[in-house]
Amino acid sequence: MPIDIFYILPEIFLVLMAAILLLAAAVLGNNFCRSTTRLSALTLLVAVVLMVPCWSQKISAFHGLFTSNDFIIFVKILIAVTGSVVTLMYLEHAKSDLAAFSEFPVLLMFSIVGMLVMVSANNFLTLYLGMELQSLSLYVLAASNRDSVKSSEAGLKYFVLGALASGVMLYGISLVYGFTGTTDFSTLAKIYSNLADSEQTVALPLGVLIGMVMIIIAVCFKISAVPFHMWTPDVYEGAPTIVTAFFAAVPKLAAIGIFIRIGMDAFGGLVDQWKQIVIFVSAASMILGSIAAVRQTNLKRLLAYSSIGHAGYMLIGLAAATQEGIQAILIYAVIYAIMSVGIFGCLIFMRRNFIPVENISDLAGIARSNPVFAFLISVFMLSMAGIPPLAGFFGKFYIFMAAIEQHLYPLAIIGVVTSVIGSYYYLNIMRVMYFEQSVTPLDKPCGLIMKSVLILSAAFNILFFICPGPLVTVAKTAAAALF
Repeated sequence: MPIDIFYILPEIFLVLMAAILLLAAAVLGNNFCRSTTRLSALTLLVAVVLMVPCWSQKISAFHGLFTSNDFIIFVKILIAVTGSVVTLMYLEHAKSDLAAFSEFPVLLMFSIVGMLVMVSANNFLTLYLGMELQSLSLYVLAASNRDSVKSSEAGLKYFVLGALASGVMLYGISLVYGFTGTTDFSTLAKIYSNLADSEQTVALPLGVLIGMVMIIIAVCFKISAVPFHMWTPDVYEGAPTIVTAFFAAVPKLAAIGIFIRIGMDAFGGLVDQWKQIVIFVSAASMILGSIAAVRQTNLKRLLAYSSIGHAGYMLIGLAAATQEGIQAILIYAVIYAIMSVGIFGCLIFMRRNFIPVENISDLAGIARSNPVFAFLISVFMLSMAGIPPLAGFFGKFYIFMAAIEQHLYPLAIIGVVTSVIGSYYYLNIMRVMYFEQSVTPLDKPCGLIMKSVLILSAAFNILFFICPGPLVTVAKTAAAALF
């Protein structure tokens, strides 16, 4: 047991620090907000350091309830680093937002703890506990602007639909347990591993199939994949922009990570069964995400539909169900996280006379009044569209190549076509910035931290093509841990 505790030191450390900071915030109030935020960002970075020793180790702890390998550590580090960056962005956001509160970084840390537990789970019950810890914190974050009706509405919608998804998952887990007698990933993998062998046939109980589908439905809700995306646009628009930035990147990374583990670990012998679902969900997400975003006038709603499309692209790699497909997902996830942090960093400081604005029309003519800001937005938009030689192009390239290698030509074609459609609304934003008549200039962004985040994100997207090797190599090592 003492050795097992060593492997969950990052989670223990985060929980202890979150509890201490929560008590401090309760006593000292919002005057402690900036200190809480700094300490939270530092705590997340320390947790990353505690994860590093587990790299290149395959671990099973707490009687198989908790596991770790290179894939899991890769995803957990990505979650913690992205969460730390969003926390630092909140430090700048709090300067100009009267609704800033000390509990935000604490809730963010609790949700990240849930994500880390979720990704490391080797049992559906552990997975469920991690998912609920994540979700309860996110519900509060979505409704955190108590003076905004839209924020309260976003929190309520997210809570109701999230509770429904949790119930669906729990019922799916109960079906799997009822028909197999276990909720352990490794045991399930052994039971149905011989289904992958064409020379052997094993009857698959209908209850297991239905349970697996229900679990997949719940995970699809978490990554906002079609047709379980209905909460995304309203929650993205209604939640405070800094919360939307967190939603767009971090929970999606955790959800795609556990989706991969459920498919490749727990139900690794049922690839032919769940693959059909993933192909449909992937295609539907790409199509709806690209088409529905065309008519949006609100940037946050547009980015919500864009995130649905990006979820569809990542699921192409899972549909391939190969090491190359998982490697492509990990590369895409890193690039997507950096793109999301960058574009929402720009969106956070879209203010006019200190009042937040979020419509596309509010960007009219800013290329004249703030050319650097316009350039940064252009970089992120072009990268999201997949325009070479920006990083977003390489993310899609690896995904499409993985699909083609497995003869998933329809998915690859849909991906290319929807990327072209998506380019329309990304380029339209640039048209508004550079060619429309200027309105009242936006307030100029300030703050060293935010400027650093935006510049580093843009530099990564621009210069990734020069040296993609390190990320590709690490992603390949992480993906190999599942095979």
